[in-house]
Amino acid sequence: MASRPSSLFIQRTSMLHTINNVGRILQAVGLDPFKLDAGDIIKRTRKKAGFSGELPGQVDAGLHKMIESVQAEARLNPFGKLAVKKLMERTLYGRFKLEQLLAENPEIVSAPVEQPVFIIGMPRTGTTILHAMMHEDPAHRSPLAWECLLPYPVPRPETFTDNDQLRTIRKEFGQLFKMVPDFLKKHYMAADSPQECLAINNLDFNSFQISAQLYAPSYMKWFADESDSLATMRFHKRFLQYLQSGGVKAERWLLKSPVHLMRLDEIFEVYPDARIVMTHREPTKVVASTASLLSSVRSLYSDHEDPARTGQEQMETWHHYFTRFLESRNRLQKEDQIIDLHFEDFVKDQVGTVRKIYDRFGWKLTDETVARFKAFLTENPRDKNGLHIYELEQFGLTEEVVNEKFKAYNEFLSNF
Repeated sequence: MASRPSSLFIQRTSMLHTINNVGRILQAVGLDPFKLDAGDIIKRTRKKAGFSGELPGQVDAGLHKMIESVQAEARLNPFGKLAVKKLMERTLYGRFKLEQLLAENPEIVSAPVEQPVFIIGMPRTGTTILHAMMHEDPAHRSPLAWECLLPYPVPRPETFTDNDQLRTIRKEFGQLFKMVPDFLKKHYMAADSPQECLAINNLDFNSFQISAQLYAPSYMKWFADESDSLATMRFHKRFLQYLQSGGVKAERWLLKSPVHLMRLDEIFEVYPDARIVMTHREPTKVVASTASLLSSVRSLYSDHEDPARTGQEQMETWHHYFTRFLESRNRLQKEDQIIDLHFEDFVKDQVGTVRKIYDRFGWKLTDETVARFKAFLTENPRDKNGLHIYELEQFGLTEEVVNEKFKAYNEFLSNF
């Protein structure tokens, strides 16, 4: 078992220890209420949702591959098993209900999704704060956390800010933060905050989300190199059409996920008029910060998190994703639909950096929207929930090793 340095791993409360201890006692006497079984999850969730159709898309393959990987590699503690099982059941239920509504209202998927904006910079390059800040513009519509976790029933204007789904997720997040008081220091999230596309794609069981919570390398290999990414991006569009069918709309969709780095071809295939915002940061900082976040989160679900393993994994992962992005970008030649931004420039002048995005794509930026940006930044300073401190060496890596791995990326950065 790996050592548990307090500066990296999430500190567990007595409530978490109790859940894990009770779970271990039950397992010792031959009971495992949190056992993961794909067939059982599908059967019970299908019955709960009243869904009689075929499993949509590659959901069956993704769910089975995910569970196989989790069982073989993740080494979850009882709390981890409980959380992952609940997430899988909830995700599948949401997909079933969504498919039912789309089958009953086929006109929904013919509605336009015009010029969506994708923020796709590498993780820990300011994408989260940029997404949240641009979400303050009334011209933008972002999928919210509660909409992705509990997408049914479809959101409607009259109940958008006060509904059972939102209240449920807000309560669950509150419980999580009580069990894990330092979680927000590692990563900000709220029930009504803009959500990454990984939560949308999780509804297709083809998502990076599981890797953000636990170690599942065989599933991630399937996700990156074998799954049908185009089919998942087509579902992504259907999900946006589903959300906007309830009447909560704006001028354009505002979306975000670093994982879209490896899906540039698929984005432009499904959304030919998409706009891409690419954020950049020195790769040693990207790898160290990402490894720190994932190591922390994974330590909640498993007692065997290994920071050095996670550091190596994240270095290889983002090198692989960026290499694919660069190959696609060079081939597609969509430069008029892409803007590159430096993390350091954004830190120095957030509003000025966002102005560059609006100028680049010809969007109107009103004084009222700028005031909303500034108010948001005042209410959400960088250290609002405490500082996230990390060092590359904590993950068995050096600057020389990372820079050599990202040699092509550093050369790319030097050209603009």
